[in-house]
Amino acid sequence: MKLINVLRSECVQAGADCATKADVLSAISALARKSPVLSSVSEAELLQAFTDREELSTTGFGNGIAIPHCRIDNVENFVVGLLSVPHGVDFAAMDDQPVKLFVFIVAPANSSNEHIKTLSAISQVLNVPANVTEMLAAPSSEVLAENFLRHVRDEADPKQHDTKNLFRIQIQDENLFQEVLQIFEGFQASTVMVSESEPAANYLQKMPMFAGFWNDKASDFCKVILATVDKADTNETIRRIEQHAGVLSERNDILLTVQELFYCAGSLNI
Repeated sequence: MKLINVLRSECVQAGADCATKADVLSAISALARKSPVLSSVSEAELLQAFTDREELSTTGFGNGIAIPHCRIDNVENFVVGLLSVPHGVDFAAMDDQPVKLFVFIVAPANSSNEHIKTLSAISQVLNVPANVTEMLAAPSSEVLAENFLRHVRDEADPKQHDTKNLFRIQIQDENLFQEVLQIFEGFQASTVMVSESEPAANYLQKMPMFAGFWNDKASDFCKVILATVDKADTNETIRRIEQHAGVLSERNDILLTVQELFYCAGSLNI
């Protein structure tokens, strides 16, 4: 779950006029209720849940910031909202200072891990004073939401972007290079790049310290193929390369490495 996907635009209000902690809890309950995600939950239920959580310990952690949050049964998704109160409210914060910015969360009752991650992601944004100052200066709800989202650093979800492997092949045989390149071009899902390469021996043999180690100059031809291949096609790709090259471990003019990718997204129009 990404924070940017659960901030509900209808649950954002800039420049609210609240005088007490009770006013704030009522305001965020009313804001939260605007989300269709909470259509089955009444405003009174939300207010009670927020109030019960505050009675455990304050969610005002200082520096003019609070993150009121609660968990509700029969809710399937998260609702995150924003409320700014420029003149500040006594919210029993840990530093006894008035709270001006509230980021609230309504979470499913059975999503403790995601709830903690959401709290952490919000805290990362609010821990930068300049971010808070910018949000408090927002003249409208739309600008407040934009100012918040600008500073959100959601982690990439590797499960959605780990479907490919990276092939790197260094080839010193020109004919074999052309044959292998055609193999990759045959997989429509692949993105293929070719770059020039040169063995380190060509440089080392020019250095006095290493003179005499190489009698013959290394091959002038050396190219590198980089290609992303669907994981499902990995074994077939290797099989086709060995059909043309023979057993790779018995050759000294081609080196193949295959890496599992943590994250792969986008494509190149080439």
